[in-house]
Amino acid sequence: MLKFIRFLFSTVWQFISWLRTAFFNLVFALILVAILASIASAPHFEMPDETALFIAPAGYLVDQRTYNPSPSELILGNSDQAEETPLFELIETINSAAKDSRITALIFQLDHFQGGGISKMEELGQALQAFKDTGKPIYAYADNYSQQQYFLASYANTVYLNDMGNVLLTGFGMYKNYYKEASDKLSIKFHVFRVGDYKDAVEPFMRNGMSDASREHNGRWISDLWQRYTHAVTGNRNLDENAIEQYIAALASQPSVRKESLSEIARLSGLVDELHSRNAIHKALAEKVGEHEEDPTFASINYQQYRQEISSETQDNSDNIGLIVATGTIYDGYHDTGSIGGDSLSDLIEQARKDDSLKALVIRVNSGGGSAFASEVIRQQIIAAKESDLPVYISMGSMAASGGYWISTAAQEIWATPSTLTGSIGVWGLIPNVNEGMERLGIYSDGVGTTDLSDVYNIDRELREPAQNLIQSGVNDVYHRFLSIVADARESDPASVNEIAGGRVWTGSSAQALGLIDHLGSLQDVFAAVASTQQLSDYDIKIIRKPLSTTEEFMRALMEGMNAKIQSLVLQGPLGNLGLLQQLSKPSTESLASGAVSLSALLRSLITTNNEGQQPKVMAHCLECYAP
Repeated sequence: MLKFIRFLFSTVWQFISWLRTAFFNLVFALILVAILASIASAPHFEMPDETALFIAPAGYLVDQRTYNPSPSELILGNSDQAEETPLFELIETINSAAKDSRITALIFQLDHFQGGGISKMEELGQALQAFKDTGKPIYAYADNYSQQQYFLASYANTVYLNDMGNVLLTGFGMYKNYYKEASDKLSIKFHVFRVGDYKDAVEPFMRNGMSDASREHNGRWISDLWQRYTHAVTGNRNLDENAIEQYIAALASQPSVRKESLSEIARLSGLVDELHSRNAIHKALAEKVGEHEEDPTFASINYQQYRQEISSETQDNSDNIGLIVATGTIYDGYHDTGSIGGDSLSDLIEQARKDDSLKALVIRVNSGGGSAFASEVIRQQIIAAKESDLPVYISMGSMAASGGYWISTAAQEIWATPSTLTGSIGVWGLIPNVNEGMERLGIYSDGVGTTDLSDVYNIDRELREPAQNLIQSGVNDVYHRFLSIVADARESDPASVNEIAGGRVWTGSSAQALGLIDHLGSLQDVFAAVASTQQLSDYDIKIIRKPLSTTEEFMRALMEGMNAKIQSLVLQGPLGNLGLLQQLSKPSTESLASGAVSLSALLRSLITTNNEGQQPKVMAHCLECYAP
């Protein structure tokens, strides 16, 4: 009887499991059929003979998307990830529009753009200037402009601002928390090992405020970047060189002594051209570029539609320049997009080596560094690629500092933008110790070991002098190796490199003057120079990515097609360019840590990976770097 009951329950449960699986498979099949039917039934878009290109960049400018949503997130729209706009795609689209006789103007809607660092925005600005140089106008509008939004708006021929809005310019600043007193109160020690007075990533654990050395070198590069910002904006708007400082002073003046609204101050200062309500701005644009045939707004083609159009017209070439994007903190092993794995990036370089269509390889580096060992693994792979007759060039993004510079040294040529943050040639290690805090709680550590180093991996025991000597020796060895690598690559000597090293951070312009890089220019400038050097009259840019499975390829193509169709229907609907998805205006956050690992993530890495049998981590990382 008991056997029968067990058999009965087993059979019923198997049937329920089968029924559940069949139900979900059926639901998925119905969703898939609905998606395919909606794509197939969507009206075919025909490119107008003359129209404006409408671009509304969202989120942050990135060299590569840091997150690939799953099919369920794409279908259900339940992803909490911040929006991103790939810089390379955006520039490529604007460059195509500049040459396209069907595109008569460019309209930038900047309400949902959050920034991406002055380096990336300068590269985008280069494309905008080239568009204007063809004689086609650019129009920009927003309810409010943040500092980074306004940088792009300044390239426009006409800048519109909501009459209740504001242009908020604040200047650049770098402020961080210091933990010395807090760690003392918690009885937590941080054993710091570093080489270079300017390698100040570890200062928060040593002090309660910024050191003079840190203040000096950080003040230098942040002032350089602010000068580049103000010079670009005043040049674009034909303003006096002190206009930005005067405008900020006007914003900060006593409200009781000024009569004008904030929007009116922006107009009188020459930062914007016209103040209107949302509807009036759309009407003014309709007068500039023409009215939509069906809707009460301006006529235009949206960004996704235009990318589809030019993609269908593109012809494949047999000659390619490969592009690998290396963004984020450098870690050992394999890591997904958004960080750099020593092994995963090496595999991509190896993949490029085996691609016979590639005439050269460009690696776009946007990293504050990370693991010194992983950086060396990547550098060796770049050397191997060059030895197999694949020229390798580095294009530095917002930053390529510390480990980011380490991997760059192996390239045939190093390019950077004038505002790239680079250098930071120095290394450090950080070992937390909690033995005093545990003793205050009545928890003690004791035992036996065979040598003075037996307890080096125990953070609940005092780090004794022999262990400290070991770790400092490792840091010194890595630093001397770093100096030698740079000296060999830049045809110098370690002593000369040491004079500009010590953890100092340099802008691209300063780095070129010091001989740390070869040329200044954007990613597009690198492509043009490589094509000229390799004598390529006609070529394509081939992005080297981790190969996808057949299922992943199918789902990506399906979702991209669905996304483009949905955007086409929404943006060309009754409220198309009026901004169906507009939200109430809200302050946007500046990009203060592009490519840099968070402090908590870094500490987790240091604590959890120092297991027995592993070397304590030695970091070539510019934790204090950020791209304003």
